[in-house]
Amino acid sequence: MATIRPFRAVRPRADLASRIAALPYDVYNRHEARIEVKREPESFLQIDRAETMCAEDIDIYAPEVYQKAHDLLWEKIGNGTFVQDEKPCYYLYELIMDGRSQTGIVACASIDDYQNQVIKKHECTREEKEQDRICHVDICDAQTGPIFLAYRKNEELKKVIRKVKQGEAEFDFTSPDGIIHRGWKVDEAEEIKNIQRLFGEMNAIYIADGHHRAASAVKVGLKRRAQHPDYTGEEEFNFFLSVLFSEDELLIMDYNRAVRSLNGYTEENFLDKVKEKFTVTLAEGVVKPEKKGQFGMDLGGIWYLLESKEVYQKKDPVEALDVSYLQRELLFPVLGIEDPKTDERISFIGGIRGIGELERRVNEDCQVAFSMYPTTIQELFEVADEGKLMPPKSTWFEPKLRSGLFLHLIGDGKIQ
Repeated sequence: MATIRPFRAVRPRADLASRIAALPYDVYNRHEARIEVKREPESFLQIDRAETMCAEDIDIYAPEVYQKAHDLLWEKIGNGTFVQDEKPCYYLYELIMDGRSQTGIVACASIDDYQNQVIKKHECTREEKEQDRICHVDICDAQTGPIFLAYRKNEELKKVIRKVKQGEAEFDFTSPDGIIHRGWKVDEAEEIKNIQRLFGEMNAIYIADGHHRAASAVKVGLKRRAQHPDYTGEEEFNFFLSVLFSEDELLIMDYNRAVRSLNGYTEENFLDKVKEKFTVTLAEGVVKPEKKGQFGMDLGGIWYLLESKEVYQKKDPVEALDVSYLQRELLFPVLGIEDPKTDERISFIGGIRGIGELERRVNEDCQVAFSMYPTTIQELFEVADEGKLMPPKSTWFEPKLRSGLFLHLIGDGKIQ
């Protein structure tokens, strides 16, 4: 059963929340991060990516970068930019994009649940990416970026959420990208008890986004257990910052592909190879797939509708994914892309950037691009329930959770 517990969040002063809130650290490259911090000097990105506050030529993984993040965070805690609630609470975090709302419960999840696979994964992680956040969390003594978790819909939890949202929000602002952000504190004893009980009745919770952050938080917790062999399991380092959303409120967007070369094929010969594994129809314009098994293909500026052939479909939950079909039947055997994680010929383009981005890439530096039908949350659950992993770049969640709105201290959990 899942252990999802309240905590004493460290939060920005209400008047600064809109300026502090920042997109996740890994959304930006080094140059973009520095520009963003210059645009908004209060941005939490200066802590999540502290190289922005150091000399431009510094190694972004240098020890002094993580120390700078620690110093900036605790300076802001000390001067009252951030405050801490007096008792453990849950919180609600609502995001509204294009009129569509999703509300998550901000809480702390258990590293034991992660270890025991009550919290289920669907992606593999890379050690070098983990190491960055391990250093950041450990040296800052705080988790600053929440892990995006999903749970199967629960009507009782919906009732609790609706009731809390009738009260006054702790923050309410619109970020520069047009996303509305609202937050509430859940501090009534009965509501806290109900939320804890309802999660305790769930036998599985799923990582939607943030696999590297989750793995890093767990490894810091295990490291601190080793440093404190008399630990009880109640210490804050045994838990990690999360926002949990009901499955029916989540939006997974398409995660599209663009390829720089046709692996020696002419467009005509490549199209013949595509027809071996897909039903191909010439389209009158841009193709945005409307159902599973459909793909759009922009080949040299001409769009085609592709449909997978039943004879090549698989029943295994991983192999049944559209991204798997495309990789297995076309990208690898025809275009020679054996490992999409490392092959520089392929680019992955999130649906938030629009199909027009695929057309731009084909016009500028790619020979073919594929628009995908989004992976569903049910497909994600099926893969995770079988303990399997999805191919790279299978899901793109929107909107992105902001960092800096809720922090979890992992020392004694208190501001000194």
